[in-house]
Amino acid sequence: MTPMTEHRPQMSVEEFEELERHAPETVRLEFISGRVQVKAVTDGNHDQIIAWLQRLCMQHRPELWLYGDRGMKVEGYRKGRARPDGVLAPFGFPKGHGEWSEAEGVIMVVEVTSYDSDTHQRDRVDKPDAYAAAGIPVYLLIDRDDGTVTVFTHPEGGRYRQQVNKPFGAVVAIPDPVGISLDTEPLTEFSGK
Repeated sequence: MTPMTEHRPQMSVEEFEELERHAPETVRLEFISGRVQVKAVTDGNHDQIIAWLQRLCMQHRPELWLYGDRGMKVEGYRKGRARPDGVLAPFGFPKGHGEWSEAEGVIMVVEVTSYDSDTHQRDRVDKPDAYAAAGIPVYLLIDRDDGTVTVFTHPEGGRYRQQVNKPFGAVVAIPDPVGISLDTEPLTEFSGK
């Protein structure tokens, strides 16, 4: 057995941003926990789930917008880069930003699981910690693998201190600062592969 070594990033944030700038449009790269991660390209059901959520957010909170695939600076000292499936923020949030936005002003990030081998580590382990460390108040995970919606809240010390998990079909309360309830019945048709 080898002794634990300190985790070293694969590259610097600047090197990652340069790599990401030159990646083909069919590849979506993220830099979380010091590692480059390839995010699966979305499928039609994934896109429909985001459209469903966007419509509900607009109905309940018209002053906000659910921005899709917005580059975000995450983790402690903003050393990570993520592309959440949705970023809920006041309308006009990214105006004047470059490719990567600071988390200030974001009230919720959304991820919809993809059917790839990295989903567990990326969406259920790395991203909650990265988003909490950035101080984003709510992380909403729509998990198609097990047919659940998980709401992570109360970021503190790089972790979300509360999480509520409900099956597709349940009503899911997303607390302030989002302050909406989602009837997730429409998601039941997207459960499983």
